[in-house]
Amino acid sequence: MSEPDQRLYFLLQRAAHQLRTTADRRLQAAAGITTTQLGALFAVRGDPGTTQRRLAQVLGLRESAVTALVTRLVKAGLVAKRAHPSEHRAVVLELTDDGAAALRAAQPEIERFNGQMRDLLGDQGFAQTNAALHALAHWDPEAGTQP
Repeated sequence: MSEPDQRLYFLLQRAAHQLRTTADRRLQAAAGITTTQLGALFAVRGDPGTTQRRLAQVLGLRESAVTALVTRLVKAGLVAKRAHPSEHRAVVLELTDDGAAALRAAQPEIERFNGQMRDLLGDQGFAQTNAALHALAHWDPEAGTQP
């Protein structure tokens, strides 16, 4: 193809797949977790006492997907569940010591990966890409709203 591909959506999908595949491989080797699990651990650490419903909102996933994710995290000993103090059907998620250790083990790899992207894009390109992706992630095309 002689012209650069201008189909932004497909370029974003391709880049996301490549980044996720590489990051998953690296995080698995460094900390035994995937990028999705990393996001969940960060969310639980950042919002102690969060519920599965809230975690689904934060991660932008369906509640059924978060139920399976939490089940894997609990089974791996990275997150613990306890009864919600006021909602009888809800559970509260807490980061375990093993979960905190996984985040610490992942941190150098996250920094290395972000450093490689910063090297590729340059400081200004990195900041602009971050801002653009943030805007896209919070855009609601159905409502026409912008972040």
